[in-house]
Amino acid sequence: MGIEKYKKGTKVLIKGNEAMAEGAVRAGCRFFGGYPITPQNEVPEYLSWRLFEVGGTFIQAESEVAAINMLYGASACGTRSMTSSSGCGISLKQEGISYIASAELPIFYANMIRGGPGLGNIAPCQGDYFQATRGGGHGDYRVIVLAPNSVQEMGNFPKLVYDLADKYRIPAMILADGLLGQMMEPVSFDFDWVDISKIPSKDYILNGCKGRERRVINTLHMDVDVLEKHNWHLFEKYNKIAANEIRFEERYTDDAELIIVAYGTAARIAVDAIVKARKEGIKVGLLRPITLWPFPEDVVAKLAERVGKILVVEMSLGQLVEDVRMFANGKSEIYFYGRPGGVVPNPEEVLGVIKRAMKSNIKAGEFCHLKKL
Repeated sequence: MGIEKYKKGTKVLIKGNEAMAEGAVRAGCRFFGGYPITPQNEVPEYLSWRLFEVGGTFIQAESEVAAINMLYGASACGTRSMTSSSGCGISLKQEGISYIASAELPIFYANMIRGGPGLGNIAPCQGDYFQATRGGGHGDYRVIVLAPNSVQEMGNFPKLVYDLADKYRIPAMILADGLLGQMMEPVSFDFDWVDISKIPSKDYILNGCKGRERRVINTLHMDVDVLEKHNWHLFEKYNKIAANEIRFEERYTDDAELIIVAYGTAARIAVDAIVKARKEGIKVGLLRPITLWPFPEDVVAKLAERVGKILVVEMSLGQLVEDVRMFANGKSEIYFYGRPGGVVPNPEEVLGVIKRAMKSNIKAGEFCHLKKL
């Protein structure tokens, strides 16, 4: 059963949260379990009626903890499943995400980041980078993290998320922010409607064992040798993902004397600043990580060898910059410009930082959101 709402290539004006929700349905999502929190509420609101149209199931759970464990069960039965939340709501889901990662079940979840820490505010932020790229929960595990920077990518990334999650049997997520979730832009979905009846059968799901051996999906391994073997198995899978699934975008890097590294909304702002800088004869380029994990570490390393200055722009207090600094490995000067707490930088102020970095006119610790490392 299915009702295709938009034909492939048809352009529609749509809000980011709704584009992501529709993209998930187009990609085969048939179960959503979630709980309200601003600024992602349009996702469950949209799916509460849209999933009904395609024969799927929507549940507003009694809590974030309940929602993520519902995904554990739905995915174990072979259903393409989704949840979404923001900031502190994702924190409550982390135990379940760790369970799902250990059980090697594919799910799609999204974090539309709000200002933090604590309850913070409902303004757009990028302060959950550590939470997303380091797993976020207990134990040795990883999740695939994709960072869109437009409503177009919000709508088209769910298909990629599900395909990667199924391919590697791993949780995969979209990490965006409240600005991308709330803004409206033209979107054309660039993939065909997924017929869920044609998704390849999975040989691990729990669908009744009549006529075959019973299957067990488990995350409890009391024998330390068994758990160590399981962890090494996961480690090998993560290495395979890191070798094959890195995605990034480069702009104006061929002749650049300074490279900006930014993702999501911050990358859009950086592009405007770069265009302004180039009109003034300042050679600036952009590296935008699309997969925050796996991170494009080799790309950063090669750019650091060639370019003398790297400026990291982020809407947080210095999280992305730690990865850039690590993989640049001292081969380039690293500058950091961050606006935490829900403050969104503008292109003009980023342009000002570019000019000062080009003149090496930034002192370490000058003030909290402008720093040379």
